[in-house]
Amino acid sequence: METKEFSILGDVARYYESTLAIHGETPLGVDWNGPDSQRVRFEQLARAIIPKADLSVIDLGCGYGALFEHLSERFPDLSYQGYDICSPMIDAARKRLGSRENVSLNVGSEPSTAADYALASGIFNICLERKSSDWHSYILSTLDTLHSASRCGFAFNALTIYSDPKRKRPHLHYSDPCVIFDYCKRHYSNQVALLHDYGLFEFTIIVRK
Repeated sequence: METKEFSILGDVARYYESTLAIHGETPLGVDWNGPDSQRVRFEQLARAIIPKADLSVIDLGCGYGALFEHLSERFPDLSYQGYDICSPMIDAARKRLGSRENVSLNVGSEPSTAADYALASGIFNICLERKSSDWHSYILSTLDTLHSASRCGFAFNALTIYSDPKRKRPHLHYSDPCVIFDYCKRHYSNQVALLHDYGLFEFTIIVRK
């Protein structure tokens, strides 16, 4: 019998397969507005990382590998594990990133090994026709995954309920940043940062351990 979460992931994978087919390996291909906002978004997530020797990062929902390209400019010796539920995205990432020894790309939603940090960009946005309560439960379940897969901390972003009402779309999920912050503070760590000041209709949460 198909579980609710498995069904959610299947629908989302098909959605991103469609956007990739239309827009290719671009921010639009992963349903973002463009390269400028993508760069700002990546900069917020990277704030979670404290440089160290043998640094390793998991990118949950890696798409075509754009976050690796951003991080490798700052952390050239980074060991990177990318996971995505959309097989064509992983195929695109493998073609784009080549056979680097420090890069592992995998189809799936559950990291097989832990890393220093786990990052997730955009994976909580596309709810399609799912009920808000079901999608919120999926978010919390995925936060458990990010927590379990990271040794030093994790970070993620989500669209905010404080978005301009005129720009909200019915297939997108808008989270309450205060609720998510409180959940992370109570369940994962005393060291939690909420970033909601970088000019986009979203927020980033950083959890350090």
